[in-house]
Amino acid sequence: MVLGTVGEFAGWWLVSTGRVDVWKLMPIVLGAMGVAAVWVRPPTAATEVDASTALAVGLGAGLALYVATRAFVWAAARWAPFRRDVLDQYGQAGEITLGTSLVLSLAIMVPAEELFWRGLFPERLVDAAGAVGAAAIAWFAYVGVNLASRSLPIVAGAIVGGALWAGLAWWSGGVLASLGSHILWTGLMLALPPGAGRPAIERGPST
Repeated sequence: MVLGTVGEFAGWWLVSTGRVDVWKLMPIVLGAMGVAAVWVRPPTAATEVDASTALAVGLGAGLALYVATRAFVWAAARWAPFRRDVLDQYGQAGEITLGTSLVLSLAIMVPAEELFWRGLFPERLVDAAGAVGAAAIAWFAYVGVNLASRSLPIVAGAIVGGALWAGLAWWSGGVLASLGSHILWTGLMLALPPGAGRPAIERGPST
């Protein structure tokens, strides 16, 4: 847990300095965290509800979060620092093809984050802090490591999205609901970016 937390914090910090490409570093860091999480404790899909219900609710929550995020970005992008960070993030996404960004995000980074932050991390704390306390601590830690990105949209996503995904994992008793939500939201944010990020990502990968 400690190594994963420190590793992701260090990864985002290095990316924030501009010395390391996010698409080259973070899939490795997060992928290692996901593998370690599965090795330490195999993930549970859902224990409090059936898997189909968990997935359906998770996908619905992911779609709702995407709609809310578009509205938030539309309003917040009027603030120059936020708009600058949105353009920067989508500019990095636009440096590789959409297909590559989707594969790296949806096949590696998102599942790894869910396995670690909504799977292993709270499950290791539940005996000491209770289910709600463990989910809350995992959320705080998740926000904390994302602060290292020094990116307003990433931190905002960690605060709001992290709270939603922690809540889904707590409600369902597993990672399937939060995984479905996180994957759908991330996929939509990349494939159908909010207006503030569209100019950067539509420039396409550099050649």
